[in-house]
Amino acid sequence: MMSRIEEEATVTAQSPNADSPLEPVVRDAVARAGFELEELDVARAGRRQLVRVTVDAEGGVGLDDITTVSRAVSAVLDEHDHMLAGSYTLEVTSPGVDRPLTQPRHWRRNRLRRVRVRGADGAEFIGRVGDCDDEGVTLLVDGARRRVRYAEVQRAVVELEFNQPPAAELAALDAPASGTKEDR
Repeated sequence: MMSRIEEEATVTAQSPNADSPLEPVVRDAVARAGFELEELDVARAGRRQLVRVTVDAEGGVGLDDITTVSRAVSAVLDEHDHMLAGSYTLEVTSPGVDRPLTQPRHWRRNRLRRVRVRGADGAEFIGRVGDCDDEGVTLLVDGARRRVRYAEVQRAVVELEFNQPPAAELAALDAPASGTKEDR
């Protein structure tokens, strides 16, 4: 059983329209195109519906990928136009750099990037993402490895870097664990 703090700290991404009958239709089209549906948002925009689809993939998403997904989703929406009850505008995008890291796959996709983390206790720190699994992530914080469970994270976002990461930090994350408390 999780403590109250762990329950509050566990963050999950869920589309605003996760219970929409359109969600499985769009999710399947996105999956067939080779991507993951991160978010589906359907909102009224004047006389039309605005269908905003956010997709992601292990290797990232490029402009050609957006075009591929847009065509696939447009085709299935046209087949299921009765679900939208009228005309729609389709917007397909990838997650922005300010997207919170809420799933283990988000952390994996940002390996070796700098992140700003707010812990469940409210403390903030900056670290570099190392190895991660379904339970947590190893971060390099102030030169030392630190294992952080996702349940201990209230919020985490990628920090923009305009320079290459320091080689010493990258090497520290690739070095074998020394068995210290920070490495566990």
